[in-house]
Amino acid sequence: MYLKSKIESILFVTGGPVSLAKLAKVLEEPEEKIADALSGLSADYENRGLNILRKEDEFQFGTNPANAELIEKLVKSEFTEDLTKAALETLTIIAYKGPLTRSEIEFIRGVNTSFTVRNLLLRGLIERIENPKDARSYIYKISFDFLKYLGVTSVDELPGYRELQHKTEEVIQGNMNHAT
Repeated sequence: MYLKSKIESILFVTGGPVSLAKLAKVLEEPEEKIADALSGLSADYENRGLNILRKEDEFQFGTNPANAELIEKLVKSEFTEDLTKAALETLTIIAYKGPLTRSEIEFIRGVNTSFTVRNLLLRGLIERIENPKDARSYIYKISFDFLKYLGVTSVDELPGYRELQHKTEEVIQGNMNHAT
């Protein structure tokens, strides 16, 4: 039971596909044991709102296909409505401070941003790429659609962008000088 709980947490936090090998490595358990726990977890989610999706040797959470019409209605409403305050804050953080990991965004905002980041990804305003410093996570950066949405050709045209970048460099340089 405890192993299923750990797997469930990992699938929830990553929000994307996780390979059987990666689960085995992180959980320090044999792949066979992980596969058995995933089968049990899938059975636990039968007739519930979520389920475990499997593609080859990767697993992730998904919604129950019986709820597809409801989910489609929700997603369509997200695209037709204006961006929420949370979405605008998150987008601003990514635009001015990015590229960032989701945990860095959450640290700055002080709240969970999973839903908001997903919404911005679906709208095409940000993009997710593999983190070159940590293959277990992703970094988020603005997309070309973001620039089109705002009607600018570069992030340099954002209000106060250059000033913020200059101040950030000064703070970093000042911290480095104090450390030496």
